[in-house]
Amino acid sequence: MTITMLIRSTAFLVAAMAIPAMADGTDERRARGDAVIKTLNQSRPQPALEGMRREFPFLAEATEAYALGDVWSRPGLDNRTRQLAAVAAFAATGQTAFMKVHAGYALNIGVPEDELKEIIYMVTVPAGFSRAIAASQVLAELFAERRAAGSPRPDAKPRNVLPSSCSLSHPAPPSP
Repeated sequence: MTITMLIRSTAFLVAAMAIPAMADGTDERRARGDAVIKTLNQSRPQPALEGMRREFPFLAEATEAYALGDVWSRPGLDNRTRQLAAVAAFAATGQTAFMKVHAGYALNIGVPEDELKEIIYMVTVPAGFSRAIAASQVLAELFAERRAAGSPRPDAKPRNVLPSSCSLSHPAPPSP
């Protein structure tokens, strides 16, 4: 056996042995992704992901393994922070369908409606009023759908109050 044949044989064996290991890794990643969905969607399947799984199985598996299994399951942020970041990012980029899904997840894990509204107000600064208005309309639609379905409205948290030295209010007009 020549050295070239030995190298080719070894390379083939290494490649063949790596295939099951990668499959196991993908299964683990998909399992983590499935756990993320169950946590955020109250143990129910995610309709958009399931629809994608029927028509575009590779895209659904990649979403579940990478986006959910690798990124969303990372330990650096809690679910609440991740959802608020996702809502802001999707609203700012005009991707209101994705924003609606993540706003629903945020509501599922206890984020109050008023806090989601504040995120949309913040979007006006980097993304402009048109994106914020589009996002506000989709968010209002989500709130209405949830109320119609009998979902309880999460308790509103008190608004942040600016210190008196930073008041944005106009001075009261002088008394006559």
